[in-house]
Amino acid sequence: MKGACLCGQVQVCVTAPPLLTLACHCRDCQKLCASAFSLTAMFAAESFSVTGRLLAGRLRSGQREHNFCRDCLNFVFTRIQGAESRVNLRTALFADLARFEPFVELMTEEKLPWSNVPATHSYARFPETAAELETLMAEYLDRGGV
Repeated sequence: MKGACLCGQVQVCVTAPPLLTLACHCRDCQKLCASAFSLTAMFAAESFSVTGRLLAGRLRSGQREHNFCRDCLNFVFTRIQGAESRVNLRTALFADLARFEPFVELMTEEKLPWSNVPATHSYARFPETAAELETLMAEYLDRGGV
């Protein structure tokens, strides 16, 4: 599956289906995406490739590296320290955005009161443990994923 940023200078390719689809309602994602939430598909890092000129930035924690197209500044993907085996890719890069209905919504404690997504699972913050995340990924796969 291939996608691109707004100007087309950054190209992404994934060779495996997503591990999980997410909507994040945190205030950072609201600002980064100029929206009520961000839409993300989590992919295995080894299935992901990117070409083009990127600009990387880190927010407060320093544990999240957000990558943007250097030309159009489109938000492309995030890598999280300690989760190097996964990449969180913005689903808006793909032509068929409707395929990526969020299975999980995160940071609902910062959710705008009028914002609703059809997620199966909701978390005030994040899944508590790696085992809980693994369970969500297995359930997503079992239901057919994307």
